[in-house]
Amino acid sequence: MKPLHARYPFLRAAREAVEAADIDLARVVSRNEEVRTRALDRIETALDSGEIGSPHRRDRVELLSYPVARVLVSLIDEHVLTRKYARAEAATAYDRLQAEFTETTELKSRNRDSLSIQTVLAEFDMTDAVRETADGYAVGVGTYLEYATEERDDEWRLVNRPLENGDVELSESELLVLVQQAIRQRVTDGLPLSVPDVIAAELEAECERIRERLADLELTRDIDTVVPDLFPPCMTYLLDQVQKGEHLEHHSRFAIATFLTTIGMTTDEIVDLFEVNPGFGEEATRYQVDHIRGKTSPTEYSPPACSTMQSYGDCVNMDELCEEISHPLAYYEAKLDDADEEELIDWREQNAASES
Repeated sequence: MKPLHARYPFLRAAREAVEAADIDLARVVSRNEEVRTRALDRIETALDSGEIGSPHRRDRVELLSYPVARVLVSLIDEHVLTRKYARAEAATAYDRLQAEFTETTELKSRNRDSLSIQTVLAEFDMTDAVRETADGYAVGVGTYLEYATEERDDEWRLVNRPLENGDVELSESELLVLVQQAIRQRVTDGLPLSVPDVIAAELEAECERIRERLADLELTRDIDTVVPDLFPPCMTYLLDQVQKGEHLEHHSRFAIATFLTTIGMTTDEIVDLFEVNPGFGEEATRYQVDHIRGKTSPTEYSPPACSTMQSYGDCVNMDELCEEISHPLAYYEAKLDDADEEELIDWREQNAASES
């Protein structure tokens, strides 16, 4: 096992090295506490900071912690965890590759165990789609679209990129962003894994710790986009009931109001939505919404978890994604992440356009 494999454990060569060593993963999990600890650290750091933490001083431990981390993610089997973990692995790889490619020639000569950008492109079958130019690289538009869809900044929209003869012009740093997305896809590929019971039993304590971390995780950071078409089925149903003027029980009104405040809707916007509801009173509704958002109370309330929604009978019309998550906000965040740019038209922008 080489240091290169420990730095980039998603490489085919790294997987082959593990297979060639005929390593028994159950034995590793049961007897190697260092590997279990580092695997847990990869996941916890991914949740906390979007990276995977400092590498272990021993290459063998660092490399083996990667498949064990994937096993832990599979045992938890929560969409939000899988996504955040894969992104963290890819983000760390991006930083390492960028540092490696900007090393001086002298440093590279001292470290023969390194990657070239050509090797990386070959790893992800991108060689034929990428060619070097005088100013950087040209990437086939099909490959560009495949890997650039996760990038939300306007600069990544195809209409804003130089396009010539079916190729998109990119700098080396931008090309590595596409590679980062290819890495994310590879890390995610195959998850969740089928985990033998004997391994699952050995990792029970680590799984419980991750579940506790997920329960405490602030799922709502940076969500400030209102796209009703991407709402979880429960919130879509409650909002539809509001719009139809149907009577909602207190727990149902609380659920939809906390959801809407949390994703960035103002009190005025929510009051306007509730105006058609029977028994609507603007002053009372405004007070309740301000109370929920913490403006007139010491507590800023969060939407109920899926288990609470189920207990009150507000969990309706479940779909496949509902089976993978434990909170309506996790559902919405996942939908936003997976949506195409054209789908992310904020409800507020649509209203403003229709009124003008």
